[in-house]
Amino acid sequence: MKTVLITGSSSGYGHATVTCFLERGWNVVATMRTPRPSPENGFAASPRLRIVRLDVTDRASIDAAVREGIAAFGELDVVVNNAGIGLLSAFEATPDATIREIFETNVFGAMAVTQAAVPYFRERRAGTIINVTSSVGIVPMPLTAVYSASKLAMEGFTESLAYELSSFGVSAKIVEPGYAPTTSFTANGMERMKGLVPDAYAPYAEQLMQARADTKYTKETDVANAVWLAATDGSSRLRYPAGADAEELAGMRRAMPGDDYLATMRALIGPKGA
Repeated sequence: MKTVLITGSSSGYGHATVTCFLERGWNVVATMRTPRPSPENGFAASPRLRIVRLDVTDRASIDAAVREGIAAFGELDVVVNNAGIGLLSAFEATPDATIREIFETNVFGAMAVTQAAVPYFRERRAGTIINVTSSVGIVPMPLTAVYSASKLAMEGFTESLAYELSSFGVSAKIVEPGYAPTTSFTANGMERMKGLVPDAYAPYAEQLMQARADTKYTKETDVANAVWLAATDGSSRLRYPAGADAEELAGMRRAMPGDDYLATMRALIGPKGA
């Protein structure tokens, strides 16, 4: 029976991914900053589920969680770096402390979890690392410059790692969710937006929010299913768009020459009347 460790399991994509793997017979190490017992955490009690504290900004908690997961189930096959924080802001108004907060969790935290797992995978000559990024890794969106930078950093990191670890039988893969308005992740990103969109940007921000309301979107289960596919398909595939909107963006990016793509995106998401 295989085992997966998932960060950011208390809600949203992580919670749905825990449920997905449990329903399909895997052992799951569900990690979160503040563990809660079942059923308070939304999971049914199961001998195949271990709830473990892990704060991606605390290296000691990362190392302890990886050790506990291996001790609980005897092995670890997949690590899913899902924990992350969102941000909508005009870059010029974004404080340095906020930029660093985003990178501490979205980039350095995921790197630390990966670094804790890689020696174990390398020695076993087997294992998969799945990094949940975003469709901004496909198409960076306005008012997400800092968030996009963090996710594009993870895309480059993961692709490089995929080459670096391949000779040891270890895979690294990317799952790219689209816009997910039903998750607390999106709500938290909107909350962080307060005070970070100056009046000069307000009309453009309103235009973008209205456009978002009319688009396809990503559900939590879309992401869980994409993570499952990445973990189990046995392929060397690198990227897995998750959600109808992410799949559409990926297809458009593949199909269009560079200049046509840029012109199309400016028409779709550029300021009206600019």
